[in-house]
Amino acid sequence: MGLPLRVSVLQRADRLVFAPVCFLLTRLRKLLPEPPRDQPAEPRRIVIVKLAEQGSTVLAAGAIRRATEMVGRDNVYFAAFEENRFIVDVLELIPKRNVLTVPTTSIPAMILGTLRILGRMRWLRIDTAIDLEFLARFSAVITYLSGAKARVGMHCYFGEGPYRGDLMTHRVLFNPYLHTSEMFQVMVEALGFAPDIFPAFNLRVSEVREETVFQPREEEIEEVEEMLSSITGLERTPPLILLNPNASDFLPLRRWPLKYYQELAVRLLEQFPEVQIAFTGLSSEAASSIGLVRQIGSPRCFSLAGKTTLRQLLVLYTLARVLVTNDSGPAHFATLTPIRIVSLFGPESPKLFGARSPRTRILYAGIACSPCINALNNRQSACRNNLCMQAIRVSDVLSEVCASYREGALAPETRG
Repeated sequence: MGLPLRVSVLQRADRLVFAPVCFLLTRLRKLLPEPPRDQPAEPRRIVIVKLAEQGSTVLAAGAIRRATEMVGRDNVYFAAFEENRFIVDVLELIPKRNVLTVPTTSIPAMILGTLRILGRMRWLRIDTAIDLEFLARFSAVITYLSGAKARVGMHCYFGEGPYRGDLMTHRVLFNPYLHTSEMFQVMVEALGFAPDIFPAFNLRVSEVREETVFQPREEEIEEVEEMLSSITGLERTPPLILLNPNASDFLPLRRWPLKYYQELAVRLLEQFPEVQIAFTGLSSEAASSIGLVRQIGSPRCFSLAGKTTLRQLLVLYTLARVLVTNDSGPAHFATLTPIRIVSLFGPESPKLFGARSPRTRILYAGIACSPCINALNNRQSACRNNLCMQAIRVSDVLSEVCASYREGALAPETRG
């Protein structure tokens, strides 16, 4: 399997290609008007369109559960990019056969993959489509062409935001004051209201809490423990603190400076003589991760970047005490396990994207220009100097990690 296209390429295609497509499909919809619908939808088969960002998919778990309550898990489908299906399978909320994927290895592959899943949606006679992407055009096109008579999607109305036409029957007002997990659940609940009443509909939002759902198999635990033993030279897995310095190439502004991670690791090793520190990350981050380990110069610090699959990473979370990470996918993956999490925010707001878990501690400096990235600006920023992340002090992170570590040491579910 080839590597996925760069995020910048996908964003550019969404803006330059699919914005005009949304315009043309909106014109077509005006020429071929649908019958007015003054009654709530009665879904039988629902497809949820959430193409990108695995961490955000974790936040959609409550919405997926609600959809399965409506029509049964066998009648809920999920459309995602191929590289994002892993977390859908881990959640185990719908059958694996119901996950529809689009490859992103090339533009031709994306086009053919999109046509394939659209054909399957129509063959399945999907009657309801819910677009959980924040004002993206590509997902709106898929939702419209799915053949679903009821289509739920976010809409800006008079607000500023990316244009994506008028392709939904249930046009839910994008609310930047609701947490993302709540916004996703609102999208599903919108089906219980008549399309012609929007944007106003009388629904009170309840807070969505993330749940621990990942249960590794015993052989998976043994496999990861053996890997750790080969690195540490210890028979038993020592108390582990994991550091995840990267935030992917999607939003590099979310990165906490590497030198801060280095200082944090040194101070943690001094604070807890029994602890070992592991840096995690992708294969592409292995070189920088190894460089950090060398600079720290401790036999109790090592790199796991590129050495684990995503599933092994989740197993690792069940063995470790604390994870320190930028606002990225691992911050949300980890909520599926018992590990304590210290999550660092800057260009995006934790009020919208913070993990909803009682085991999560969030640090956010809250400087005047932060947050600067949101759905209304297509998650783009002119900033090239993330002062919002640099303003988070190592001493403050150390304090939160120490508190989380001591909590984890007392928790009965902690294995490490």
